[in-house]
Amino acid sequence: MKQRYAVIGAGWAGCAAAMELARAGHAVTVFEAARTLGGRARRVERENTVLDNGQHILLGAYTETLRLIKLAGQDPAELILTLPLQMRYPAGPDGMDFIAPRLPAPLHLAWALLRAKGLQRADKLSLMRFSTAMRWMGWQLYNDCTVSELLQRFDQTDRLNRLMWHPLCLAALNTPPGRASARVFLNVLRDSLGARSRRASDMLIPKADLSSLLPDAAARYVAGHGGEVRTGAKITALQALPDGRWQLADADVFDGVIVATSSVQAVSLLQGVQDARLDEAVKRMQAFTPEAISTCYLQYDAAVRLDLPFYALVDAPARQHWGQFVFDRGQLDASQAGLLAVVISASGPAAEQGHGPLAQAIAAQLAQALQRADLAQPVWTQLITEKRATFACTPDLARPGNASGVPGLLLAGDYTANDDRTLDYPATIEAAVRSGVAAARGVATAKGPK
Repeated sequence: MKQRYAVIGAGWAGCAAAMELARAGHAVTVFEAARTLGGRARRVERENTVLDNGQHILLGAYTETLRLIKLAGQDPAELILTLPLQMRYPAGPDGMDFIAPRLPAPLHLAWALLRAKGLQRADKLSLMRFSTAMRWMGWQLYNDCTVSELLQRFDQTDRLNRLMWHPLCLAALNTPPGRASARVFLNVLRDSLGARSRRASDMLIPKADLSSLLPDAAARYVAGHGGEVRTGAKITALQALPDGRWQLADADVFDGVIVATSSVQAVSLLQGVQDARLDEAVKRMQAFTPEAISTCYLQYDAAVRLDLPFYALVDAPARQHWGQFVFDRGQLDASQAGLLAVVISASGPAAEQGHGPLAQAIAAQLAQALQRADLAQPVWTQLITEKRATFACTPDLARPGNASGVPGLLLAGDYTANDDRTLDYPATIEAAVRSGVAAARGVATAKGPK
């Protein structure tokens, strides 16, 4: 018999869960408090321009995200710019130019390393030794440590740390290397740099806004399979019924519920259930430390264009150089010509500068790094900071799984842990999607047919 399931939250985890349940033939109702779908990866409108609440970059290793985009009827080739693995800095003595050719793995990395500019022989040998050691270890750490400790253990050079490992750690885990989990970092490297397929290491930059990329299409998919997505519908309480079903908002009754909100909102909902079996999950979520991500949009004349779709930037807070990556949005969407997006991961200290001073500092950084005086004077700027964009992904962090401890009530979100710790991902879009899919399969299996 068809089951009725509720999904609370229409971020990427909630959308993934709803699609999986709908695909399995269940009746799904999604409740989203906001009017825009996507959660912490959604579109916003500023200065009469459609932006994202944060500039994102995906990886070819994000297999579940790509699968659901296709399942929702979307064509990734039209919506995503696919680039080979690269870390390319503006020309100058402080950067490097590392780009992988389209050769089979791992030859593409060997060739990229051989041809890399800005790295000395010692840097290249250091990177080669690290990669070889990690492959021999299966990209696994049985005793977790910080990323900085891992890099020190394998004698990575200061220049390689500054230009390769540190920015990759910040981009992937949104946690500084001195506090970031080496085990989780290696999980990401294994599925991208260490994958058997070269495509896994490709860098994917959305050309469409984030809500259009999957969440909006997911809502259409759910509706097309007899489900419903309700926006502006905030759920403040859950009640377990004697027959094992769940009641929401004093009215709707469902066979199972997936809580796909942020961890902060999930804690509030779970505490309201007042079931001791939820205590451990709540305790783990309450221990999370939030990390912010800021994106500064700078609009210039439409004729302004970078030589590449994106560059890595050397961040140096002591010199007020906060930007870590800059994206040319005009090369992603012609209607956004002259619009640049600068990303600052783990942006707490940067955001404290305030919108005006931070935007001015970023404009000055761009003008200096790219050697273009015109970039110092944008027409307008917009700073968007997600203060709770992710959790600090620290060593041996205890994260709850999808199972809440109570039958019929599951959790989905980028903060959940996999049963196999070697599969744990940081708080990324792919982590959210994988969690949503796992929760959908878990709740359906738990309930079973009546």
